[in-house]
Formats: sequence, C-alpha cells, structure tokens
Amino acid sequence: MDRPLRFKQTYSVPEGFPELTPANATSSVPSKSARIEVFAVRSSQPMPRSDVGNIRATTLSFRNIHEYGPLLAKYLETRKSIFIDQLKWQVGEADGMEFDQYDTPACRWVVLHEFGEILAGVRLLPTTAQCGVYSYMLRDAQRGILKDIPSDVLFVEAPVKQSVWEASRFFVTKDVASSRRQQVQQELFHQMTTVAMEGGASSILGIVPSVWARWSRRLGVNASPVGAKFSIDGTVSQSVLFNIYK
Repeated sequence: MDRPLRFKQTYSVPEGFPELTPANATSSVPSKSARIEVFAVRSSQPMPRSDVGNIRATTLSFRNIHEYGPLLAKYLETRKSIFIDQLKWQVGEADGMEFDQYDTPACRWVVLHEFGEILAGVRLLPTTAQCGVYSYMLRDAQRGILKDIPSDVLFVEAPVKQSVWEASRFFVTKDVASSRRQQVQQELFHQMTTVAMEGGASSILGIVPSVWARWSRRLGVNASPVGAKFSIDGTVSQSVLFNIYK
C-alpha cells in the first residue's frame, strides 16, 4: 500500500525480547518544527519543496505487487546495483535483479520512490517465517547455515516470535542528494517501524554498519547492540535491536 509521508515518534518499550535500554538519548529526536517541515509530505498532497520533492512510500507484498506495475522489479534492480555491483556481495541474481531466499510471500518490501525512480528501501520479515531449511537471516547465521555471517552474530538466542521482525537490505541510493538524504533515511525508518508494528512487531532486529550509533543519534532512532562487531567483505557490521515507535 502507498503511505503518506509523516513523522511520529513516541517511544514504547519492546516486549519480551530482550529488555534493553536504548543506546541513544531521546534528546536527539528532531524538534517539533523540524518534524512538521520535513514530514508534511503526503502521497495525495505533495509538498512543493525541491529538497523533499514528490516522494511516495509503498509497501509491497506478493498480494499487492500487481497494483504497482514494475515497481518491485525496479526495486530489485536497484538492490542489484547496490549490493552486487557496488558492494560486490556474493548473493543471488537473475535477469538484472538481486534476490535471496528471504524474498518470500512472508516478507514486506518498503520502498521510497519518486517519479518511478527508487530512492530507498528495506525488507521486513517476521522471525516466525519459515521457507524450507531457512527462517530469517540472523537466526540462520546463528544456526550456522549462512557461510558469510558468523554464527555468534547475536549475544542471545535468535527469537522466533511474531513480536520481533527482522529488517535487511536497508539502503538509500547514491542518487539521493545530500541536502535531503537524512530526511529520506528518517522517513524510511518511520515507514519500516510502522509496517512492522502493523504486523504485530514490538522490536526489529537488523545488521547495520558498526558506525550505527553515530547515524542513529542523528536520525533520532533508538537502538541497542545485541551482537559483537564482525566483518563481511571489508565492511564492519553489528546486530542491533531497534525500538518500535507508535
């Protein structure tokens, strides 16, 4: 579904897994005036500002991809250009699109786009998902069935519960101008948490660059580390638990 671009941030404590104190201070959350200015854009009433433009947020699933023409294909093509062409990841590719075993009917793809061009995206998957021998990325890494991610990627046992979702393939394209890059990142986080929360999530797990604390403070995102730092293809990363906002 298409979603209006708007910003709401009220902190709620995650339930069950695990009870962690956010690593970031809430004082870093953008001011009220900044939230109104940046996130007043709505898909039906675009804001006439060149730095934000006519961005739309769409949540894709196997149920609704027919409603959005080539948007899913363009999203997967963009993933290929980033994760395979730029980052040189050894992941699945077919017909110019990047994919893996977690792109299933259980997942949701959150896409920010403008005039048909993909600006940013993230994939969401409930930790209850199962497809053959695979469940979700962090759990499968802990189980030792993913060769590129260490099995000690988490400090705790990987959860299997509807209240915890996993976020992966998070990106913002290099074509997003620096003048609105932070705004696009903030909106993608907001849409990600909204979609996960509607699916029953109270927490989101994800693998992020090891400098996550710096940019999460800048974005006003509350998160806590739940795994040790590790390196993949020269990139140092870490598992993080994101708090859900209502």
